[in-house]
Amino acid sequence: MGIEVEAGSLPELFEGAAHAMFSLVVDEEQVNRGVERAVRLEAADPEELMFRWLNELVFLVSGEGLVLREFEVRTVTDRAIDAVVSGEPIDTSRHDLGLEVKAATYHELEVSRRGEGWFARAIFDV
Repeated sequence: MGIEVEAGSLPELFEGAAHAMFSLVVDEEQVNRGVERAVRLEAADPEELMFRWLNELVFLVSGEGLVLREFEVRTVTDRAIDAVVSGEPIDTSRHDLGLEVKAATYHELEVSRRGEGWFARAIFDV
C-alpha cells in the first residue's frame, strides 16, 4: 500500500504525507485533538527524513496507542523537521480503524521538487 502527495511547499508535503498515511488508518473526522506530541527529527537527506517522519507517526499509533488528526510542521529543511502532531488514544467504540500500517519502507521512496512544488511517494508494510 502506498501514497503519493503533491504540495506547494516542503512543510505542506510532510503534512500531506501524514494525512495521506492516516487516511489509510482511520477516518480523521472521528479523531479529537486532545493529545499533542512534539516531533523533532534529523536525517541525511529528504527521503530519509520522510522515512523517519512517517515511521515516528507509525510508532505513535503502535507504541502509544494514538490516532492522529493534526500535523503542524513548524520548520522543515532537507535534513530536519520540527512539528507538533495531535490526536487521541484509540477508542474502537468511536474510531473505525482501517489498515494497520506497520512501517514506511525505502521501497520506491521519493521526495523531489516538481516544477514549482514538491512530490513524495511512500510505500508501507501493512
